[in-house]
Amino acid sequence: MERIPVEPREDWRETAEVHGFQFHTPDDELYWDESVYYRLTLEQIERDLENPTEELEQLCFQVVERALTDETVLMRLGIPEYFWDYITGSWRSQERNLYGRMDFAYSGNGPAKLLEYNADTPTALYESSIFQWVWLEQAIERDLIPRESDQFNSIHEALTQAWSSLEIKDVLHLACCKDTAEDEGTVEYMADCARQGGAETRLIYIEDIGINTKGQFTDLQDTPIETMFKLYPWEWMMSEEFSERIPGSNVRFIEPGWKAILSNKGLLPLLWEMFEGHPNLLPAYFDGDPAATALEGNYVRKPLFSREGANIEFFEGGEQTINIDGDYGAEGHIVQALNPLPHFNGNYPMIGSWLVASQPCGICIREDATLVTGDDARFVPHIILG
Repeated sequence: MERIPVEPREDWRETAEVHGFQFHTPDDELYWDESVYYRLTLEQIERDLENPTEELEQLCFQVVERALTDETVLMRLGIPEYFWDYITGSWRSQERNLYGRMDFAYSGNGPAKLLEYNADTPTALYESSIFQWVWLEQAIERDLIPRESDQFNSIHEALTQAWSSLEIKDVLHLACCKDTAEDEGTVEYMADCARQGGAETRLIYIEDIGINTKGQFTDLQDTPIETMFKLYPWEWMMSEEFSERIPGSNVRFIEPGWKAILSNKGLLPLLWEMFEGHPNLLPAYFDGDPAATALEGNYVRKPLFSREGANIEFFEGGEQTINIDGDYGAEGHIVQALNPLPHFNGNYPMIGSWLVASQPCGICIREDATLVTGDDARFVPHIILG
């Protein structure tokens, strides 16, 4: 795995606008960065990323099955009791999932290590699926990268096929919060994929969803919502005033309720407890577990629901070395063995491995100037060569 400088396309901003990529430079801070790219070999992609992603997904399903037969697991995950039957029902009725992103620490040498699973509302989707592929094609045409370059990226094709197989008969509502350019861009892209898959779509903001006298969620035209893709995490849904209405709403949610188990950082100690020693897992424990002494003071402490690196703490030799501010933590924490991201010329890349319908279909790379990949991390394209 190499980090290689490259000349950016002179017209990349104009190209981004043409393709609807509006959040490439938020607040004048560069997010899309094509001044470099990462080169991986086909063997690294298949052996070290694609195959482990597929295997770990199957292990995650075993965690779901265990959680739904052991109430203590649901309690440790901080899931409200009135949601237990709802989540169980979504799993037992085989409600189908759409997508997710596993984040790995990987340097090109040795097994990739799972840092977390963004199983519910992962972003960086459009730029992974569409814009880095546009970059690849144009960079080849302009002789910026070797002509035989390829990319691990069939995300778009997988998404359109997955939406088609979901067989949505009613109007598909797609929801996110107001005033979030990245979320709106992601939802608009997902709506386009759904339309290509045969669905009729309608966008709505979370804040504009209502409830009628029958307990149904409704849009601004008072039309009952029957199927909804939500770019709004299950843990936030479960903390809202309307949360107790969800089980009786008869809405088909994408992602389904059982994804609340996998999008929780508590997944990491559960995976380790059930599959200790797996080459792609790091030792992990719920905070306060006496077994965590095995980490010998070298660990990362994470809130169960943390996002974008918020409230992450690093400890080395028992001493805190990094502490990121944020609003998470009241829900509880886990600790995970310290396995720093690789270092490339002052940059720390994290590889996101995408799944659609539980099948690996592409990667993205985000790099930061620190060991914690925050919301200001840059998106860097990749190629396969060799």
